[in-house]
Amino acid sequence: MDRSIAPEFKTINGIRLLEPVHEILENGIDLFTFNAGDQELVRIEWIFNHMYMEKPVGPLLNIALTGMLLEGTQQHSGAQIAEQVDFYGAFLQPEYSFDHSALTLYVLNKHVDKLLPLIKEILSESTFPQQELDTYIRNNKQHLAVSLNKNDFVARRTFNKAIFGDARYGYSPSMTDYDQLIQADLVSLYEKQINPANCTILVSGKVKTPTITAIRKLFGTDWKRGITVEQPVYFPQIEEYRDLIVVEKADALQSAIRLGYTSINRTHNDFPALQLVNTLLGGYFGSRLMSNIREDKGYTYSIGSGIASLKYGGFFTIATEVGVEVTDQTLIEIEKEINRLKTELVDENELNLVKNYMGGTFLGSLENVFSHVDKFKSVHFVGLNLDYYNRHLSIIQQSTAKSVLETAHKYLDFDRMVKVVVGKLDK
Repeated sequence: MDRSIAPEFKTINGIRLLEPVHEILENGIDLFTFNAGDQELVRIEWIFNHMYMEKPVGPLLNIALTGMLLEGTQQHSGAQIAEQVDFYGAFLQPEYSFDHSALTLYVLNKHVDKLLPLIKEILSESTFPQQELDTYIRNNKQHLAVSLNKNDFVARRTFNKAIFGDARYGYSPSMTDYDQLIQADLVSLYEKQINPANCTILVSGKVKTPTITAIRKLFGTDWKRGITVEQPVYFPQIEEYRDLIVVEKADALQSAIRLGYTSINRTHNDFPALQLVNTLLGGYFGSRLMSNIREDKGYTYSIGSGIASLKYGGFFTIATEVGVEVTDQTLIEIEKEINRLKTELVDENELNLVKNYMGGTFLGSLENVFSHVDKFKSVHFVGLNLDYYNRHLSIIQQSTAKSVLETAHKYLDFDRMVKVVVGKLDK
């Protein structure tokens, strides 16, 4: 190989993602298997849609349920569960997101049969001991007290509340909310949410037949199906904020800034085009916001924009932290960059650079079988299939300077954005 010669440039024309083998277990669970890889390792995920309790702290119950899932069952304490997982060199992690909760196990093939019965026990016999709940409440109140002193944390909470109101996506727990957590409510939600009628299982890695056989028996035949009705997230109509929402911090040296509003998610046909516009604006290190506000003005170490695609909606946001003396000027520069995208045709060289960056980043994200599974989850749980990604890349590659301008004009409006500043204005 002659390293003095650059590799040949090639346009990304299509992506081939791993297709899972799908089967439906005896109790109705969807099981997806991705068999690939050379290492004797498998990842098994049990994923559950969130159910909602009619309680003042309903969303916090989902958060607490996930956080306490490994704290004890009818047969084992939380310490015994952790000890058994560690003994087999495995990793077991509950995971919470806006729309789902999951329990994920990484384990060597030779130890799968040792740990699957323990997982079954966790998913069918968890007890949420009162002593552990008291510890959970105390620790999370302490963590919240520390976090509330961080401007970026407060800005994110304030922003989410402003665009989503009291709906699930806008909820952030308060100190008093934690005091309302009751063990009986956790058990009730657990019985409603953690059951086969609300479960999807994903198995990936070097998957062997005995693993699938054990899953079929333990989580198909032996796990009795309950009754679960999914409840979609309710979004109230939020009055648009045209004035700044300012949370004053008298001793602040920096201001945390959040701007944005609700937007489309990946089920919308315009989502790929909007992602291209977002990348140009603030979605990578060479973006316009970074070039202007970091590189040229020196106002911040980092600034970025993003589109969050959720199951029942989405949102667009711009986030940064700047010195309090340049807070106002930063907002002016953000508005200027948004308006440039809406009124000026993007240079072809810049557009091609961003197209290639997005394609290359996507390819680079497919580093192993688990990455392929993550791509599958992103589309499967919103009702799409893997064809989405090739359509997505095709739309980006076919985008023109004119289509970028049209998309920016359609979806970017600084005047309508919720604008949150936590710190101080420089007026």
